[in-house]
Amino acid sequence: MDRDSNTPLTLENTEYTGPQTDAIDQIPDMDHHDAQREEATGGIGHQMSASDPDNPQNWPLHRKLHASFVAFSFAFAVAFGLTSYSIAVGDVMADFNVSMTAAIVPFSLYLVGISFAPIYTPHMTERFGRSPVYFVSLPICALFLLGVSRAQSFGALAVLRFFAGLGGGPCLVLIEGTFADVWSATTTVTYYSGLTLASYLGAAFGSIILGSIVPSTSWRWTAYVSLMICLAAFLIGIGFPETYGREIIRTRARRAGRPHNLPPAESGTTISRMAQLTIVDPVIMLFTEPIVIMTTLYVSFVFGTTFQWFIAVPAALNLTYGFGIQSSGLAFISAVVGALLAAATATLIEKFLILLRLRQCQGQDMVQMDIEYRLVPAMVGGVLMTGAFFWVGWTAVPTTHYIVPIIGTGVYVWGSMMILISYISYLFDAYPPAGTLSALTIAASMRLLVAAAIPLVIIQMITNLGGDWAYGVFGIISGCLLSINCIVYKFGAKLRMKSKYSAQSIMMMTLRTHQELKAMP
Repeated sequence: MDRDSNTPLTLENTEYTGPQTDAIDQIPDMDHHDAQREEATGGIGHQMSASDPDNPQNWPLHRKLHASFVAFSFAFAVAFGLTSYSIAVGDVMADFNVSMTAAIVPFSLYLVGISFAPIYTPHMTERFGRSPVYFVSLPICALFLLGVSRAQSFGALAVLRFFAGLGGGPCLVLIEGTFADVWSATTTVTYYSGLTLASYLGAAFGSIILGSIVPSTSWRWTAYVSLMICLAAFLIGIGFPETYGREIIRTRARRAGRPHNLPPAESGTTISRMAQLTIVDPVIMLFTEPIVIMTTLYVSFVFGTTFQWFIAVPAALNLTYGFGIQSSGLAFISAVVGALLAAATATLIEKFLILLRLRQCQGQDMVQMDIEYRLVPAMVGGVLMTGAFFWVGWTAVPTTHYIVPIIGTGVYVWGSMMILISYISYLFDAYPPAGTLSALTIAASMRLLVAAAIPLVIIQMITNLGGDWAYGVFGIISGCLLSINCIVYKFGAKLRMKSKYSAQSIMMMTLRTHQELKAMP
């Protein structure tokens, strides 16, 4: 292809052609990786033309934003339901006469419920599309939250919280696929920043809003308000378009009264195949794939230490500074600021690195870029997170103003969210298409289970070690894990080439002139 060398290269004149493979037709289709796999084979939606107006990536901007905002709202609502309960721990202890550790169990069980979602959601999506799964999952979550609000025993409260997480979990899984459906793969880190923001903001606002309500009502309002948020998200979602390419093709064929001739993806054919892809293969990868081992270890630690703040911060601020529930909830405003900074920083780093690469390759028709560039935000975030542990642990004392440790928690969120954005977007393309679903499943389920476990022990850690050494231990572990960033960045490409699950995972951008783009159908 000839290209005018005087035409400037910008991100807008690039086309992502995705990971390349010589045996793409022999590899099973994967729900999580559909957008990238489809681009690798030259089409969208498993036979959808790149110029097809029904292709979600060709939708008008307002329609893309609508689909993204609905997915964001559903994920926000489920995350809100998780952390809103943290404000109620003290009241639950009093109402049911249980210990603090026991009162934290319903918080953790919600996360345990969500941890099953990465296993069964791809199967449901292949059979029914994304939209029906969204609109079934959120009401199920809401119904169990209604049950939580009426629970008359601690056992009922704990069980209902588990099923609320189990029912709502797909909303936190589907947002990844929805964003991948509608946005270009050259913006993977950018849209992962947006979808990660949904979880972080939902979690932060759960504590902020309920911290202002519970003191004048009862712990049951944590469920009532969460139920209202679910209802609001459901109403926002009315008119939500289907974004899953395979379902769009099937629907179009049904309306035309003709067969679609589209074989089902292997993730949706049988229970045994689903179990292979989302249970057996993930466990095998956890013990045999160095990248999966290191990534799962790192993101599990990050996610686990993220959710312990929702238990530890109110307790620490109350004991150290005499904060009440409302003041403790407002302290999570720093987490909101940190999340926004993380999303902005990761996005800017991605834009800068891609534009830098384009400038370096000025005059070339094809630019190749190893996906390890996506780990650069994690390198920055890892340093921020490690420093934040020591910052909070050693400044949360009566002689230091309370704003200092509160700012430290915001810095932690800034760093930890950048790590998650980097590694989840990296895994998204590290094993395309054979191992993507399995790699993402094990990373997601493990980090949720660790996130459920750490809150159960954080109070004992602070009590036995003191806040300084409890968070000092986390800081030391975080410092040791910094080496993972360097190892995967330097050797990731070689490790992927040796994997039986991976194709040639190189981001390839075909540079075109503005004139050529205008001439395209």
